[in-house]
Amino acid sequence: MLDKTYDAAAVEPRIATLWDEAGAFRAGAGAREGAEPFTIVIPPPNVTGSLHMGHALNNTLQDVLVRFQRMRGRDVLWQPGTDHAGIATQMVVERQLAERQEPDRRAMGRDAFVERVWTWKAESGGTIQNQLYRLGASCDWSRERFTMDEGLSAAVLEVFVALHREGLIYRDKRLVNWDPRFLTAISDLEVQQVEVKGKLWHFRYPLEGGATYQAPIAFDEETGEPTEFETRDYIVVATTRPETMLGDTAVAVHPEDPRYKDLIGKHVVLPLVGRRIEIVGDDYADPDTGSGAVKITPAHDFNDFEVGRRHDLAMINILDEEARLFLEGNDAFLAGVGDDENFADVMALNGIDRFKAREAIVALMEARGLLAEIENHVHMVPHGDRSGVVIEPFLTDQWYVDAKTLAKPAIEAVKRGDTAFVPGNWERVYFEWMENIQPWCVSRQLWWGHQIPAWYGPDGAVFVVKSEADAVKAAETQFGKPANVVSKTEAVATWEGGAGNTVALYRDEDVLDTWFSSALWPFSTLGWPDKTPELARYYPTSVLVTGFDIIFFWVARMMMMGLHFTDQAPFHTVYIHALVRDEKGAKMSKSKGNVIDPIDLIDQFGADALRFTLAAMAAQGRDIKLAPARVQGYRNFATKLWNAARFAEMNGCKQSTAFDPANVTGTLAQWIVVETGRTAAAVTEGIESYRFNDAAGAVYSFTWHTFCDWYLELAKPVLQGEDGPAKAELQAVTAWVIDQIVKLLHPFMPFLTEELWARTAEEAGLSRESVLALTPWPELAVSDNPAAREINWLVDLISQIRSVRSETNVPAGAQIPVVLVGASETERGYVATHEAAIKRLARVETIEEADNAPDKSAQVILGDVTVCLPLAGVVDLDAERARLQKELDKLAADIKKIDAKLNNPSFVEKAPDEVVEEQRERREEAEGRRNKVTEALGRL
Repeated sequence: MLDKTYDAAAVEPRIATLWDEAGAFRAGAGAREGAEPFTIVIPPPNVTGSLHMGHALNNTLQDVLVRFQRMRGRDVLWQPGTDHAGIATQMVVERQLAERQEPDRRAMGRDAFVERVWTWKAESGGTIQNQLYRLGASCDWSRERFTMDEGLSAAVLEVFVALHREGLIYRDKRLVNWDPRFLTAISDLEVQQVEVKGKLWHFRYPLEGGATYQAPIAFDEETGEPTEFETRDYIVVATTRPETMLGDTAVAVHPEDPRYKDLIGKHVVLPLVGRRIEIVGDDYADPDTGSGAVKITPAHDFNDFEVGRRHDLAMINILDEEARLFLEGNDAFLAGVGDDENFADVMALNGIDRFKAREAIVALMEARGLLAEIENHVHMVPHGDRSGVVIEPFLTDQWYVDAKTLAKPAIEAVKRGDTAFVPGNWERVYFEWMENIQPWCVSRQLWWGHQIPAWYGPDGAVFVVKSEADAVKAAETQFGKPANVVSKTEAVATWEGGAGNTVALYRDEDVLDTWFSSALWPFSTLGWPDKTPELARYYPTSVLVTGFDIIFFWVARMMMMGLHFTDQAPFHTVYIHALVRDEKGAKMSKSKGNVIDPIDLIDQFGADALRFTLAAMAAQGRDIKLAPARVQGYRNFATKLWNAARFAEMNGCKQSTAFDPANVTGTLAQWIVVETGRTAAAVTEGIESYRFNDAAGAVYSFTWHTFCDWYLELAKPVLQGEDGPAKAELQAVTAWVIDQIVKLLHPFMPFLTEELWARTAEEAGLSRESVLALTPWPELAVSDNPAAREINWLVDLISQIRSVRSETNVPAGAQIPVVLVGASETERGYVATHEAAIKRLARVETIEEADNAPDKSAQVILGDVTVCLPLAGVVDLDAERARLQKELDKLAADIKKIDAKLNNPSFVEKAPDEVVEEQRERREEAEGRRNKVTEALGRL
């Protein structure tokens, strides 16, 4: 006998062990002969990570797909693994060293520190895998990979060396996002834009040689045209970062700006420094913003960098790696410096922090009468997502990938349809980014990661090869004498000391961006560059499930690398899921205190309830508003199914291998078989088209409403009546339907369904051929027949009567008459057959026929039949009409108020996204309710 209640906490670990013992998730498990492969590579979570709600959604949807395809007999591989997460992991281990008061990484040295990181990974790096295991992720855990394991490291070397040989990887001096805390370049993905209440400082830059221009100082109120001018011998520029002015190398004005056209090609004298800098004409300067003149600091601003390249400007870096002023010994800064007698005041700032330098420079400009104005200014400032410090655009030598060249085939592959995005609107986002792609900076100034395979020798020699031995061999060939690898310090000292008997080499100290190894994930995890059987079988993969935020950083790069090294797009479909937000629609964040931990929800409600919630809410293109109450609701759904199975068991409904649904004869049995087939088709179509919410909704509606609420209620008198052929048939079909439900529900709620699969067979004395995870998916005939039409008419009739009772406030216990107008012979037969059920389930006193609708009755149209409920004496119809009209008026007023907000551009633009979305949802709900109330009023 099934337990009285379903205990998820007790069942889930036991079922997980059952799957392991059955080898249910190994590649190829349960595959039919000649089956096509179905492959998904997991977006590798950071080895430092723990399961958050985005992971829970992402992996639930992947698991729905792989369990579905596995049950359909496909040769399924869900490839798991983790990413080494360069900065995050290094930060975790450095923090651990500090907490334990042990030597920091620089005191330890590189080799000892990297060894310490590997030790940390072995001890603490498996948290998220264990959490995915609890979620029920049916990965082939025997094939788990790590982006720094031996095989994947070999793939990284192969790719880097090959791209360098082809001229697609090169070293260049460009601006990067620089983290002054971690002392490394970081990717755009690791930068968070934070709104800051700052200042906008307006400075006067004197024109060289007494040059002047006419500056407008008054404007016509109607036309905006200048009406008064004054002669100025300076240009006003504005900046939010005064400290960078020491690196200015130009002032830009718009080429068509009449105020400055005659000044283009002339110079200003950079205050405090005395450097002559040119006034250049460039479209980047906006005549309508500020003074129309912009200071250009190519080494400290990404836009300025491009202006500098267009005009061949000097690029002067005035900060060091820790964002302190770097002035002494800075040849680029000191070149062209004037003989300002106060220049010593500037040099005294050498080595101070950028923000202290900001205060000092503003004070110096004010003291010299060059500070024109200070405005309060709210603007976005880039911060490191892990360090929390302000990021600096920083000019350094880094390694770059020629992404523009690699992007071309990746763009064409999507245009040809080799890879499709779902929803399709994400293709536009992909194209916009790929068609304007910039060089990809792949070097990071870290110790944890794939060290760049480049060795430097004297006279600018660089050897990009796979190993130290290859580097030594190449150096010996080039220089004609023995070579050896030493530290950078030793190598440079040797070169400066002149020619010797050996060639000193040192290896590049940087490591590769984590995204570089991740870009190879779909094929490196399958053994590439070796021609492995797994690579031949499972590549290209079938579908990638991921979030929109990494289309650029991961999806696009996998496309580029996959096409370049395998001549095939790495996946046929990219399914982009939405965000999981809190119940009010706000993005979850620790600072807001609205983060929901999926493990807490699993502990409270079970993994199945969480999984089903996420799938049921995963409508394409729509964010999920998650509230624990929703998860609790789907836990109740699990309980409903468990109780239904228990009811069936108590009423002698046992699974039978001999049962054939095609042979049932009873009306109710035929109906439920037809509805089961329709549901199987709907769930299949929903999953195949990535409409997970539709698939989940179909199996939910069938299980809760069609099977539990209707079928079992209609079958109850027979199941609890005397034995006979009708009872035996309903017992058999009930058990069969429960089997189909657990199959259809398995991709969404694997633990509950696997338990029911085993326990119901056990109670029936059957031995299942396999675990449910490897049982064939229901391939049922979808048909219609008179029996299905009969029961569906009956269900509609009872539902409509119940609806009218509810809408018109008929007391729950009241027995009311029903009058049918225009019923056909067939419909009369339906009523005669099911009169007892109608009276019982709709709380109806009598069922009669008439030629015309009785006076003072609520009416429902059901096909050609008008169903009338005479309510005089049961409810006050006039009061009911007044109540409904009052509600209708209130709804109209609410909708008008919401429309006023949504039609106000200022509200839509300025209000947080979640607030705007909440208003749209409120309007949708109000409109739906208005339609129902209008309908109810019409019935009266």
